[in-house]
Amino acid sequence: MNLFFFFFFFFSLLFSSLFNLSVARGGFPSSINASGVVNGSFAASARHLFADIKVSLAEQVQLKRLEELAKDYMSNSDLENALMSLNRRCSGISRVYSIGKSVQGIPLWVMEISDKPGKEEAEPAFKYIGNVHGDEPVGRELLILLANWLCDNYMKDPLATLIVDNVHLHILPSMNPDGFSLRRRGNANNIDLNRDFPDQFFHMNDDPGAHQPETKAIMRWLEEIRFTASASLHGGALVANYPWDGTENKKKYYYGCPDDETFKYMASIYSRSHHNMSLSEEFPGGITNGAYWYPIYGGMQDWNYLHAGCFELTLEISDDKWPNASELPTLFEYNKMSMLNLVASLVKTGIHGRIFSSDEGKPLSASIAIKGLNSTIHARETLADYHRLLVPEGKYEVIATMPGYKSRSTSIMLGEEAMTVDFVMDPVITPINSFLQRGWSCSLPGPHLEVFFILVLVLVSVFLCFLLKRRVVLNYPKQRQTKRSLGV
Repeated sequence: MNLFFFFFFFFSLLFSSLFNLSVARGGFPSSINASGVVNGSFAASARHLFADIKVSLAEQVQLKRLEELAKDYMSNSDLENALMSLNRRCSGISRVYSIGKSVQGIPLWVMEISDKPGKEEAEPAFKYIGNVHGDEPVGRELLILLANWLCDNYMKDPLATLIVDNVHLHILPSMNPDGFSLRRRGNANNIDLNRDFPDQFFHMNDDPGAHQPETKAIMRWLEEIRFTASASLHGGALVANYPWDGTENKKKYYYGCPDDETFKYMASIYSRSHHNMSLSEEFPGGITNGAYWYPIYGGMQDWNYLHAGCFELTLEISDDKWPNASELPTLFEYNKMSMLNLVASLVKTGIHGRIFSSDEGKPLSASIAIKGLNSTIHARETLADYHRLLVPEGKYEVIATMPGYKSRSTSIMLGEEAMTVDFVMDPVITPINSFLQRGWSCSLPGPHLEVFFILVLVLVSVFLCFLLKRRVVLNYPKQRQTKRSLGV
């Protein structure tokens, strides 16, 4: 009997460890379902007498293991204190703010690092998100170490100085603090946050009110800040993953997005800067298309690209989801240059510029497209700056469009370094615009001329109606007098 329980305990541990290593990227391989149970004949036999006991024992063993490991990781309160302390130490180049709260009311703290934190500049913005899954805590630890390194090395290290002076870097160490506290993948409602975003292929998560608080916070965040690029940090593999994450028919095959070449370039920056990611035997070059690895739906990565024009990668930075805390310094050294070089690529490569109106020089929030690519980004409304990631050493035709203005285009040869491409756009001259511009001495903003003319028409119509009513009132006594004369 003792021997039976020994083998029983041994195989429970085995199944637990297999489950821990097999699930990565916020998804489940096709051979595992959402409950972590292997599909097929094993699933069919899972109703035997001891099935529930085995699952329960495996979960207990895994939870005990994670509790032991978590003792040397920062708690949620430790994480908050670390951010606040770092902000006080580096107040000149940082600020801390919250984008919302988790299900259990824990603030989702973000640290912005920039030479002018909190101020709008014509510079690209990048965000790092860690701990999307509660049982993948390496990212939250590494992001705190990254923020500290930038703070300590600003004006000392050229790369740190380049990033702080030219990029607004936003760091969300933990998107899922509740899941971390509970030592599980999902949030406090046991929802996988990397399945909670609207999906392009299937009508899932379309109800805005049904999203989890953490998901809503991310979506609001991207409405407030125009991020050029982004990356979320996960555990369970060692690879840089890029869109698309899913396919139209749920089958596994390579399915690239319009900016596939640019995403491969970005993923390669991370992989090649890493200690050994690019040496992977499973993933050539240490990068992979998400759908080719295994399709997932409702993911944050594709949503960022589709709905916010934000080029996001999903980075698997540790084979072990929850390694011993003693390994964290080594993992940071392995990933440090990758994280830095990915952020720096926003200013080292691509095209950047601003868009203005030719008549008054005012900034325009025009759209920027590249001929041959079915992908569009938008300049910001306030500063009219745009930042477009592209593969270096290529010829591109850049097109700027804006309602009420003539489109402009220019052909460029992009080298290894970033290029500035500004646009000055001419307003479309309509007969109304021409008449108003010639006939009025006052200066009106171009796009508002049509609105002004419509207001004039409305006022004229109201005045004519008033005159018509007044005429009817004045004629009414005469009509009555005529009728009375006829009656006599």
